[in-house]
Amino acid sequence: MNKAYTLKENREFSFLYRRGKSLVTPVVVIYYHKNKKNNIRYGITTGKKIGNAVKRNRARRIIRAAFSEISPCIKESYDFVFVARGKTPYVKSRDLKKAMLRSFKENELI
Repeated sequence: MNKAYTLKENREFSFLYRRGKSLVTPVVVIYYHKNKKNNIRYGITTGKKIGNAVKRNRARRIIRAAFSEISPCIKESYDFVFVARGKTPYVKSRDLKKAMLRSFKENELI
């Protein structure tokens, strides 16, 4: 598996919001779309509804940790955007990992 790269530009996020498919779990919303590159790219968004900066950063850390454990199993050539929800800062990364795995298996991304 190649390294997972991060999405940084607004147009990349906007494209996934518009054209990507979504997976909704109680702790995170996942948008995904097949890309033409031979690698995995991902981005994380946390809005102000999540809480103060400490909670938003914790949510990003948890999502990043869970995704890094799962990424070797994911099929290549996909872009992902993870949107934190209100519960995200309060869960453990292993619980988020289970939710991600369940969603990815249901949609045949693993």
